[in-house]
Amino acid sequence: MKEATLLGELSQADESEGGAIFREYIRGAVLSITVDVMLKEVESLCGPRYNPFGGESPYRAGNAEGVCILEGRNERVDRPRVRRKTSDGSKEVHLASYAAARDAGAVRDALMRALMANVSGRDQKMVYPESPLTSKSSVSRLWVKEGLKKVEELRGRDLSGESFFGLILDGIKLSDDLTAVVAIGMTCDGRKLVLDYQIGGSENREVCDDLLRRIVRRGFKPVERLYSVLDGSASLKGAVLALYPDAVTQRCLIHKERNIRGYLSKRHYSELSGYFKRLRNAQGPEAAREIYRELHAFLAAKNANALQSLEEAGEDIIALHLIDAPVGLNVSLLSTNFIENAFRNVRAKIGRVKRWRAETDQAERWLAYGLLDAERGFRRMKGCKYIPELIKKLKRPEEPAQKKAA
Repeated sequence: MKEATLLGELSQADESEGGAIFREYIRGAVLSITVDVMLKEVESLCGPRYNPFGGESPYRAGNAEGVCILEGRNERVDRPRVRRKTSDGSKEVHLASYAAARDAGAVRDALMRALMANVSGRDQKMVYPESPLTSKSSVSRLWVKEGLKKVEELRGRDLSGESFFGLILDGIKLSDDLTAVVAIGMTCDGRKLVLDYQIGGSENREVCDDLLRRIVRRGFKPVERLYSVLDGSASLKGAVLALYPDAVTQRCLIHKERNIRGYLSKRHYSELSGYFKRLRNAQGPEAAREIYRELHAFLAAKNANALQSLEEAGEDIIALHLIDAPVGLNVSLLSTNFIENAFRNVRAKIGRVKRWRAETDQAERWLAYGLLDAERGFRRMKGCKYIPELIKKLKRPEEPAQKKAA
């Protein structure tokens, strides 16, 4: 369409029709430019049309019907062909300009953005109805390929360049027979990084050991004694202490309060919450031990199972207080809250998966994608300015002089 014709049609069209006419003109112009670029490449390979290079150079071989991708849909073009002589005949020379015109990278990026916005593979056709890549099988293949890139991105990180003081471990249940244990590292400048995950049938010791050994191989190393926050799993604690025998293992107060509440009558909930609130605000070992003793006496008078639940955790629920850590870090380091927040984001992404196939890498791909997406929303820890003081509290005690001499 000529510019004069375009202006004439636009002058007679209403606003909605004018937009369609203009887009059609732009599409035609882009197609024309695409063909011009291909012809320029042909000329650079073969020489001018009426003065070709000759000899062993490639030569023009007419035109063929081709397809390029424009605005997410297939557009037909007449593409020029080039061939090169060989010892047994000739072979096609592939034009870089034609390959670029057929590149569906922009479409793939758009489909991935739609997937991340919870548009299912079945519904991609509604978002991009004329795209050549929106069939269910095409979207599935795209997701497998892109999902594996996410796994490589997460597990390919070199952790040796970071300074860590702590680790948070927790499990997320995907199905009745599939659970992932996730590790998030806490850096000395207050950042939180997803380190890795391991998938198994449950939070068992083998799964936890595999996860921790892998992050150690990738360079994870605490600057002093490891500080860890755990959800109460004996397997998680055992795996941590196997690698770091002197680690400080803090039990998540939110998990423990929830467990104890399950044994109590509703009329005792408020008083129980009061004790845990005091623990979250306590400073130093003396104050924490006093609150623990009061909580112990309270539960002893109310319910034997609730008391047993408290005793099972023992002083792990006041581990942070026992090293006399700054109270400004209590809000960040007494619970697994920020890993739970990450899990909420992950569940929002993976919620449409109806069937987990344990025999494939499906869960690996979805978790890598969900965790990396959640990590983009991480903020620095509250009270991070107190981390240097905490690290001093985590220093290993000096060995006796006589032992050093020996």
